[in-house]
Amino acid sequence: MNTYWAVLAAAIVTSMAGQILLKSGAVAEGNFIAQLFRPSTMVGLMVYGGAALLYIVALRRIPMSVALPCTAVSYVAAAVIGYFAFGEPLGVQKMAALGLICGGVVMLATAA
Repeated sequence: MNTYWAVLAAAIVTSMAGQILLKSGAVAEGNFIAQLFRPSTMVGLMVYGGAALLYIVALRRIPMSVALPCTAVSYVAAAVIGYFAFGEPLGVQKMAALGLICGGVVMLATAA
């Protein structure tokens, strides 16, 4: 695997970690200002920023027309994590849509 593809994968995983931290900060009680200063929210924002830096590195060699759609894998991960970690619904229609996303990402990545 090309180093830049590994960096793109790391950016996607890091972005998902940031999203999970942001979601965990959002589900706690309190107002919006309190939410912003929760440790999980602040760490989530930093991790999300790190993901952006990794993405910038990946863009050095991967065309944006391929790299950005590949980040759609995070939509699939978000739905699965939301289902298992936060009890969010995941019905047949959502699963079919996620399958289409995966197919599209595979097609784009192999065409690069």
